[in-house]
Amino acid sequence: MQWCCVAWAGFQAAYQVLHPSELPSLTGLPFASMPWAAERFLYCSSPCHPCLLDKEGLFRRTFADACSCVCPQPVCRVTQRQLNITVQKKESNWWERLTKQEKRPLFLAPDFDRWLDESDAEMELKEKEEEKINKMKIESRVPKDPFRHLKKGYLVMYNLVQFLGFSWIFVNMTVRLFILGKDSFYDTFHTTADMMYFCQTLALMEIMNSLIGLVRSPLLPAVMQIFGRNFILFVVLGSLEEMQSKPVVFFVFYFWSIIELFRYPYYMLSCIGMDWKPLTWLRYTAWIPLYPLGGLAEAVCIIQSIPIFSETGKFSLGLPNPLNVTIQFSFLLQVYLIVLFLGIFVNFRHLYKQRKQHLGPKKRKMK
Repeated sequence: MQWCCVAWAGFQAAYQVLHPSELPSLTGLPFASMPWAAERFLYCSSPCHPCLLDKEGLFRRTFADACSCVCPQPVCRVTQRQLNITVQKKESNWWERLTKQEKRPLFLAPDFDRWLDESDAEMELKEKEEEKINKMKIESRVPKDPFRHLKKGYLVMYNLVQFLGFSWIFVNMTVRLFILGKDSFYDTFHTTADMMYFCQTLALMEIMNSLIGLVRSPLLPAVMQIFGRNFILFVVLGSLEEMQSKPVVFFVFYFWSIIELFRYPYYMLSCIGMDWKPLTWLRYTAWIPLYPLGGLAEAVCIIQSIPIFSETGKFSLGLPNPLNVTIQFSFLLQVYLIVLFLGIFVNFRHLYKQRKQHLGPKKRKMK
């Protein structure tokens, strides 16, 4: 019988013993555990590795203490080069040796990379206790906000109301699309404008929340998105009846509502400390196709309104006036198209950073 070298290390502080067996190759190796009440060993059988087999076809590791001192289910993990067997103790006691026999077997060698003696274990536990105490001291120094529950309740209600409002818009438009088909494009504004007015007016509170520090969101992306949408809604669509029956209104409202169906529930759950991973993924992934499509729909809406504003002269500054200049509102809309795409770029950059922060690979802390 030829035994392979077995390295072992006693993590007494964690109440477990680790047995890594360095082998030529362990890919696909089957393993199992015998009932501890009957036999005090672990075994794995492999016809492809004769170095693992004794005359009974078993790979034995006999422990010094009684089988009642260890849990009946060991944890076995097979890698390319080793077999790790972790046995957890039932009680926090120290073993003088691993095997029943006093003389150390030739195949058994200590693994000093993982070795942890009694003094090291005590030091490790002491460091963890000190770290816990220091953390509690730091938390106690931070003054508690007496209005934190009121603020949290306000944010939860705000996000809930916005979610319900945009959900109503989305469901209304979807149902009408299935029932009426393309005919629903032409009366979207008249059926959903009141709710959209309410939601976009209420969205101004997001700027206030950022200004007074209720939320940690950057101010610039929120200002550009909210004022941009309100400009489209109140100025371009709300002031021109000719634009209200355009099919582009359907796509503008539809993309706006879909984006908010993921954003507001995510913020609402974050306020109460909940993190639902599918919703987090949708929150920081759905914007990738939806933001360009929404920006394109807004640009088409402005382009279609420019001839109407030029013809009617609405919001244009004509002569005579104190400035003695003529300012066509249609020209300002052309300038706004450039601002629109700059705003989309700013929001894209902000959302991309957030996506890397929430969905990107976590950096491991170096000890």
